[in-house]
Amino acid sequence: MPTQQILVVDDEADILELVRFNLSREGFQITCAETGEEALKLVKANPPDILLLDLMLPGIDGLEVARLIKYDPKIRHIPIIMLTAKGEETDVVTGLELGADDYVTKPFSPRVLTARVKAVLRRKTPPEPDPEGVLRIHDLVIHPGRHEVLLNGEPLQLTFSEFEILNYLARRPGWVFTRAQIVDAVRGDDYPVTDRSVDVQIVGLRKKLGGAGHYIETVRGVGYRFKE
Repeated sequence: MPTQQILVVDDEADILELVRFNLSREGFQITCAETGEEALKLVKANPPDILLLDLMLPGIDGLEVARLIKYDPKIRHIPIIMLTAKGEETDVVTGLELGADDYVTKPFSPRVLTARVKAVLRRKTPPEPDPEGVLRIHDLVIHPGRHEVLLNGEPLQLTFSEFEILNYLARRPGWVFTRAQIVDAVRGDDYPVTDRSVDVQIVGLRKKLGGAGHYIETVRGVGYRFKE
């Protein structure tokens, strides 16, 4: 299997060296950039398999880099993991809504970063879907055609919104979704619902899932994800 390429973008030399050292040991090919402008040139010249992107960059910041990449049809498929400092929850939410796949907060553990990179790369090539769109994950079976969810073989009585939220999260396990993304996916851009409404739906869904409710994880300050 060819070596997977990672582009790391950060203006701190010690961070670049730390990431390069640890990911190189895992067999990845690492390229580094210290500015957003340099990163965009490298991405367009030789698209990497994944991009590790610091949000605080001189010149073009990380959010603008992510925006430009996700708006370009030729390179928008590249997964992005954001590297953020503590207290940047607003930027994390913005980045995820732009299409970033995950984030890691500084200071970070190299082992955690490596695990996140591998997880995103695994999700890059999803398994072949069931011909009927049936999803089997953990002890749940989700059947979109029947609008039915089975837990250990027993049907759950879910509302339309609860079903749609569960189906949306479960089809991308490990991905973090903001409340706004969940609203857009379930009801469409024009649906008049607040972040609080999503929280209420999640509470009700967890109750109906019973012991399986822990599959839906809260990512503090950001949103929700389905446990891998």
